[in-house]
Amino acid sequence: MKKPRKGVIQIAEIANGIIDPVLAKRAGISTSLLGSWDEIAGADFADCTRPEKITWPRRDEGPDRGGYQAGVLTIACEGARALFLTHAQGELIARINGFFGFPAVRQIRIVQKPVSQTLKRRPKPQPLRGEAAKRLEGMMDGIESEALRKAVERLGTAVLQKRKAGRTI
Repeated sequence: MKKPRKGVIQIAEIANGIIDPVLAKRAGISTSLLGSWDEIAGADFADCTRPEKITWPRRDEGPDRGGYQAGVLTIACEGARALFLTHAQGELIARINGFFGFPAVRQIRIVQKPVSQTLKRRPKPQPLRGEAAKRLEGMMDGIESEALRKAVERLGTAVLQKRKAGRTI
């Protein structure tokens, strides 16, 4: 068992520790696969697909009997994009197996259904210009940590962006 770390613990670490075993048992996937799905699926399919589950064959079936066998990944895909995903299956399987570092998936099963809107990410905000950029730069004076500086800059850029007409918070 791991010793607890002293200091700050990120909420994501705690949540992943709770969610990962449930996802692994019920769907055969992990939060790391879900979190990296946009990069794995690529720009063509990130917005219209979502991994649902990996079905692993029983160990007592097939010619290897007891040996490791790759699973079948079920992917939810919206509408007509499923046809394009069918044609790109080989490349997607290679990307998924590259992510895992071993041949985890041998086949993809595509299920046509809407992909949850909550999983879609908003596009990155455009860089600030003019007075807003100067204001943000002034707020970041004195921040020595590069990681913290980048995080504050991302947050400040999102907050200080001009609102589009008709859009409410």
